[in-house]
Amino acid sequence: MYTLSIAPKASLILNPFVDRFNEGGPFFMSLILICLILTIFFLLKAFISLSKNVSLSKKMMRLTSDAGLLGLVIGFFGSILGLIQAFDSIESIGVEISAPLLAGGLKVSFITTVFGTLTFVISRIGLLILKGMHKA
Repeated sequence: MYTLSIAPKASLILNPFVDRFNEGGPFFMSLILICLILTIFFLLKAFISLSKNVSLSKKMMRLTSDAGLLGLVIGFFGSILGLIQAFDSIESIGVEISAPLLAGGLKVSFITTVFGTLTFVISRIGLLILKGMHKA
């Protein structure tokens, strides 16, 4: 009996994203993902309520700004904690460490920073568009 499955092709596409998500640390990456989802939700709600209820739209804009900033701060916090853990493990080894190993550790520690910055940039772009639409 033969079965046709589309899931393996989809997993090939999503696999690098899932790998990066896991490399960045699931706890901090999940918190930043929640901030990204909230940012997108607040932006959509602000766009929808733009013509109907201006005060609600402005409230959603403030919440979008806060959620994007929180994602950025969580990203930096996760990166700093990752660097501290990396340097602690390098210190505990006590021998000289190779440059590729150090570079790999630094790369992993900056994944949360990149994801947090992406969340912040998305919120800022949406807010700029909304502010432009409020003025018009």
